[in-house]
Amino acid sequence: MVSAAGPANQRLTGTVPTASAGTRVDRALALMFPEYSRSAIKEWLKSGAARLDGRIVRPSEAVTGGEVVVIEVEPLADNTWRPQALSIEVLYEDDDLAVIDKPAGLVVHPGAGQHDGTLANALLHRFPAAAALPRAGIVHRLDKDTSGLLVVALSPRAQKHLVGQLQARAMTREYEAVVQGVPTGGGTIDAPIGRHPRERTRMATIAGGRDAITHFRVIERFRAHAHLRLRLETGRTHQIRVHLAHIGFPVVGDPEYGGRLKLPRGADAGLIAALRELRRQALHAARLKLMHPATGVAMEWLSPLPDDMRRLLAALAADRQHEH
Repeated sequence: MVSAAGPANQRLTGTVPTASAGTRVDRALALMFPEYSRSAIKEWLKSGAARLDGRIVRPSEAVTGGEVVVIEVEPLADNTWRPQALSIEVLYEDDDLAVIDKPAGLVVHPGAGQHDGTLANALLHRFPAAAALPRAGIVHRLDKDTSGLLVVALSPRAQKHLVGQLQARAMTREYEAVVQGVPTGGGTIDAPIGRHPRERTRMATIAGGRDAITHFRVIERFRAHAHLRLRLETGRTHQIRVHLAHIGFPVVGDPEYGGRLKLPRGADAGLIAALRELRRQALHAARLKLMHPATGVAMEWLSPLPDDMRRLLAALAADRQHEH
C-alpha cells in the first residue's frame, strides 16, 4: 500500500511488497513511488528523509519485503537559490511543465561567479512548486549565450518523465547556427565529449568521453560561412559548439571554440559590422518536441531566430551578392 499526504504535509508512506525482496532500496522505492526520480529517492535516503521501519538505510541496501516506508519529502533545489521577479518569456505552462524562450545572455542556473539573476531564480518566483524539484525543475540547459527553447518540469512526475525522454533520446531538440566555413553537405558527428585534459573549464572530443551525437544539414551557404540546422541525439555540455569546431566549422562568435573573429576576404562594410556587433555565439534552440508527461500527447514549439542572427544572415546574403 502506498499513500501520500497533501501539499501541506509532504509525507509519503507505504509498505515494501514481498515481490521486491532482494532489490536495492532505492530501486524498490522508485517502483513504489514512480512519480519521483530514483536520484531524488537516493538523496532522501542519504539525508535520512526516507526511512525503513524507522531507520536510516543506504541506497544500496537490499529490502526483504514488508518494511514500512516513510519519506518526509524535502525540497531538492539548492536552498541558496532565491526567487527573483525577473522577466522571462513563457511560451506554454500547465501543472506539469513550462516551455521557456531564453534570450542570449541569461545564465540558466546559479554557479561560480553568478549567484542570482539566472533563469532558475526567475523560475522559483514564477513557479513556486519548482522549489521542491532538483535544480528548480530544469531538466536540460542552454549555455548563457545560446538563445531559444528549453522545457522545465513543474511536478515530480514531469521531472522524471522528461528526464526519461532525454535519456531515451525521445525528445527532439533542433538548433540553428551560423558557422565559419562552408560544409559541402550535411552529416552526423559521432565523437565522445569529455572535460578538456588541461583546460578544465572547456570540453573536448576525447577518447573515453561520454558518447555524443549531433546531426546537421546545410540550410544556406555563403562565401565563407554557412547557416546550419542541427539536431541533438545526446545532450553533452557545449556539444554543438565542440562538435562543430571538431569538424572545422566552429560557430561564429564562439570565444571558447571558435577562436578570433575571422573576416572573409573582400567582405563588405555591412558584413564586417554585423560580425563585429554579434556579442555571442550564433546558436539558437529553434524547435522542441516532446511527449506531455501527463497526457502522452506530442507537443511542439518553435522559436524564430533572434534579431542579431537574422541581421547576420542578411549581411551574409548581401555580401554574397557583391562578391569580389
